[in-house]
Amino acid sequence: MTASAPSFAQSVWLVTEREIGSKLRSKAFLISTGILFVIALASVLWGGFTAGSDSRIPVAVTPQTASALQPYGDAVEVTEAADATEARELVRSGDVDAALIPGGADPFGFTVVADESAPGGLLQLLSITPAVELLDTGGVDWALRYFVALGFGLIFFMAALTFGSTIAQSVVEEKQTRVVELLISAIPTRALLAGKVLGNTILAMGQIIGLAAIAIVGLTVTDQGALLTGLGAPLVWFAVFFLFGFILLASLFAAAAAMVSRQEDIGSTTTPLTFLVMAPYFLVIFFNDNPVVMSVMSYVPFSAPVGMPVRVFLGEAQWWEPLVSLAILLATCALAIVIGAKIYENSLLRMGARVKLAEALKA
Repeated sequence: MTASAPSFAQSVWLVTEREIGSKLRSKAFLISTGILFVIALASVLWGGFTAGSDSRIPVAVTPQTASALQPYGDAVEVTEAADATEARELVRSGDVDAALIPGGADPFGFTVVADESAPGGLLQLLSITPAVELLDTGGVDWALRYFVALGFGLIFFMAALTFGSTIAQSVVEEKQTRVVELLISAIPTRALLAGKVLGNTILAMGQIIGLAAIAIVGLTVTDQGALLTGLGAPLVWFAVFFLFGFILLASLFAAAAAMVSRQEDIGSTTTPLTFLVMAPYFLVIFFNDNPVVMSVMSYVPFSAPVGMPVRVFLGEAQWWEPLVSLAILLATCALAIVIGAKIYENSLLRMGARVKLAEALKA
């Protein structure tokens, strides 16, 4: 009695298991993933401890000048000295950056003593400045804005390019060794494509979830609850957008790789896709403070996985905008799967010279 052929779903899962298993058995993949997680954890911890470190200015005061720094207790670390002579000795020994001693021209009535140069932050605190009225009290600090945008862009760039290249190399290797002829004699061509995309999507999402968990743990350990709360919704949106954005790119990487028969020729068909993956990374580096560019990025399918979560974090996106952007991404993803599957089917068994795009689409 002959065994029945596996169903389409079973065929997809067999290829998926094969893709996941081959990666999890690869020492290079496990080591690189471990290094990535260690670097991510170290970066979060370093940023947290740096932000929480004591940045107060050490200043020596005398009983006559102590009251002058009372309003600035959060910005200065006060060391009390018995008199001006002791305060000067504290500066000279390096125990404090400056000293505030009696004497000096009105309206201050005191003098700042420093070694080579007076701390600018202390002089700014003691300066007489006019009242300031801010019309826009919202917004995110520029440094935080930059690093959050950079983080989303870098994670998308690394994960999409790493696993997209893996799919491309796997497709060409199977063509080059003729293994693909055995595979498609047992399972449908589309099941082979779907399994490759699904397997690498699971691996990529595993890395994304791992990085998100590391960020949560790191921010919790360094007592950055406010930042963690602000990153909650953006992280969820990033995971959702990345899922469908990667499926879109993975389908196109597999189709592009099927058009060539040698590893040396992969770059000729996948270079345009590499540029699409790199574009969001460089755009958020140079234009993260440009609302027009970020708005456009959040709706373009290839950059929406980066642009929209950043805008959600900054509070610049209305509640309905992520939903509209996701709908556009889903429609584009479906179209890419259809086109990619057609190119993949029509090119997979064609050996030798590179298959032209027009031929792959009409074959």
